[in-house]
Amino acid sequence: MAGNARTTGKALILVENLSVPFDRRVWQESLALRDEGWEVHVICPQGTKRDTEPEAEIDGVRIHRYPLRAATGGPLGYLSEYGHALWHTWRLARRVGRVDVVHACNPPDLFFLLARGMKRRGARFVFDQHDLVPELYLSRFNRGEDFLYRAVCNLERRTYRAADIVIATNESYRQVAMTRGGKRPEDVFVVRSAPAVERFRQVPKEDELRRGKPHMLCYLGVMGPQDGVDYALRALARLRDEHDRTDWHAVFIGAGDTFDDMVALSRELGLAEQVEFTGRIPDEDLLRYLSTADVCLSPDPLNPLNDVSTMNKVMEYMAMARPIVSFELREARVSAGEAALYAPGNDESAFAKLIVELLDDPAERARMGEIGRRRVAGPLSWERSREALISAYRAAMGGAGQGRPA
Repeated sequence: MAGNARTTGKALILVENLSVPFDRRVWQESLALRDEGWEVHVICPQGTKRDTEPEAEIDGVRIHRYPLRAATGGPLGYLSEYGHALWHTWRLARRVGRVDVVHACNPPDLFFLLARGMKRRGARFVFDQHDLVPELYLSRFNRGEDFLYRAVCNLERRTYRAADIVIATNESYRQVAMTRGGKRPEDVFVVRSAPAVERFRQVPKEDELRRGKPHMLCYLGVMGPQDGVDYALRALARLRDEHDRTDWHAVFIGAGDTFDDMVALSRELGLAEQVEFTGRIPDEDLLRYLSTADVCLSPDPLNPLNDVSTMNKVMEYMAMARPIVSFELREARVSAGEAALYAPGNDESAFAKLIVELLDDPAERARMGEIGRRRVAGPLSWERSREALISAYRAAMGGAGQGRPA
């Protein structure tokens, strides 16, 4: 098309994993598109304690929410959850009406079923790949490459095939889109998840949060089967047993499918007096904990999904200038660089030893924290990702010669 092709219009973003604006990535994308002149609609589930209204207009973004009960009982539970989500999304999309771009965030890899109908009415389909669902299935359920695994692979292939443009969260995902997905390089754009640096600001340390201990450790994030909270707890037990270190208090911030199991595991390991689980907390409290923390934990175990995924917690720790201990994961090292220390994959003893090293070296903690802060304010900033998002939309709308931002 000519260079004066339309580059704005009406966009419909579909997301099932979290409510909006609680889903920070989707909300940042929505505001970036709004600022570029797009009329933005979002369809998402309702939250339980926030984002509960069925309809809302926030900062010019129109949000349509539906009730959804989270899956229980293994893969079959997810089939029920996703089926309900797909029906409600179809129902609300009809209310939104005709759009220029349908922008689907996974999981699940099912929204292509709706996108195909919208494409017949002139819409372009942008696939925003938040997760590699086949790897997620293997990592979460430990069932091997069974018939359900083959089914999710098929759904991913069909989603790639239907997509006009793919948005990948990092270069590893981009390679999958081009190899497994067969997409052309010029049709795949990297839009990294990046925290809004202005949201993550230092506040005065609060010694009372340490519960009388000299040091505080912090975990922030989802607590699901693949997130490694169990690895972190076992590493803390080794910190106590193998290094005779009890001069710390650990805070685990977040919620998820395994929250109750992790609380129970902390008791089984004899850590109940030293480990605190807060659940989800307001941003103001989050800043208090992260500003006080000496070391932050990223215990995602080495598996096919985690090795190539960018962890939001790592980016947020860096935005708060906190040093990190992580397992050796390919994309964790790409994100954090020298802002983290890396234990061999799933080695809990090595993980505990690295915590000791940082607790005993305040100068190194400060140096690593500053490196992380500079990275998220510079090469990994949201402003860079925003430019890539806008380029992806221009390409979707037929803009010539846009190229792929570095």
